Amino acid sequence: MNITLSATLAANEEIARRRSAGQRVLNLAFGEAGLPVHPALRERLARAATDNGYGPVAGAPSLREAAAGYWTRRDLPTDPGLVVCGPGSKPLLYALLLAIGGDVVLPAPSWVSYAAQAGLAGVRPIMVPAPPGEGGAPDPERVAEAVSRARAEGRRVGSLLVTLPDNPTGRLAGQATVRRLARLARDLDLTIVSDEIYRDLVHDERAAFLSPAAVAPERTVVTSGLSKSHALGGWRIGVARLPSAPLRDRLLAIASEIWSSPAAPVQHAAAYAYAEPPELAERVAASRRLHGVVARAVAARFAAAGARVPAPQGGFYLYPDLAPLGRFATSGALAAALLDGHGVGVLPGTAFGDPPGALRVRVATSLLYGESEERRLAALTAERPLDLPWVAAALTHLDEALAGIAGRRRFAAWIPAALAPAVT
Repeated sequence: MNITLSATLAANEEIARRRSAGQRVLNLAFGEAGLPVHPALRERLARAATDNGYGPVAGAPSLREAAAGYWTRRDLPTDPGLVVCGPGSKPLLYALLLAIGGDVVLPAPSWVSYAAQAGLAGVRPIMVPAPPGEGGAPDPERVAEAVSRARAEGRRVGSLLVTLPDNPTGRLAGQATVRRLARLARDLDLTIVSDEIYRDLVHDERAAFLSPAAVAPERTVVTSGLSKSHALGGWRIGVARLPSAPLRDRLLAIASEIWSSPAAPVQHAAAYAYAEPPELAERVAASRRLHGVVARAVAARFAAAGARVPAPQGGFYLYPDLAPLGRFATSGALAAALLDGHGVGVLPGTAFGDPPGALRVRVATSLLYGESEERRLAALTAERPLDLPWVAAALTHLDEALAGIAGRRRFAAWIPAALAPAVT
């Protein structure tokens, strides 16, 4: 197969190259949490720096117990013996594809690496659109037909994946959708893989979270990590909650041949994080609030430009549809125009499984908080983060770019006050 660099990583490297060449570029392409590491986590990591042994393949007992406690506090009682840790949730997701086997049903659109990992694992993704107004879950009305069609072609279908809340749309699948998918998984004998790495960043208080593990615990794997909730993307630590010992054993066999064990010092810090001490719980709550405030502000800019943009509910993503502007043939051309002509980096919808003519782009809002640790902390603690000069300047840059794309004058001054409730 033709393997290329992940679209998100490639875009981030291109933006970094342009910036180092002196270009002014607003990075809305990379889904990094954009916040500093909490001092307590830095201390735990430094304290464990001398731990240079490999350790158990499944992860340190202290981390597995802490992760089990994390899920148990969320009404998912968990046996630490059915927790497997890895160097990020991303390799865990890939190893799960190998351990489960068969083709995988994915929501369309969905995160760039799901379909790519399926290809690497030698299986085929079955793309099923999300229900209208939702994200991160395939439409239950279409799943049975898609699986039946694939099986009639002689394909084995083994799993169905959901992302709660979603990347790229920033939306959360409704509880009714999750329940129907759980029933379908039983009827069709599918394993559900629920990627819940953004679970603690649901910032829409009206959005009700339901994990499929609460509905179909006997066939649901839950994956998570600390890269988003605790801004530890570079530390690479993830956890998986398995429904059975046989699947755990297959996953461990694969893990033993790929990563041996997660980095020992990071596991010590992660165990502390998953215990959720008050200082870290407060940090997660503050980051959740900041992500929501800024995501809604960016959504308002796109809506004022004429885009259709579903209200963000979790994480730090938007998936606006700029088709009403009617000026581009493909989302790739639209993203290129924003970057080359206006210094704004976004990802085209094609990276997430959209057809080229669907003029949707993925917008990540979390790198607007500032370039330095001092500014990011100021954004995190500010009562009105949108008023900070560097955040306001970034939003002005976006206003100007969208005005240019829309073919009219800058419109920031006339974003109507009534728009706020429509995108919150």
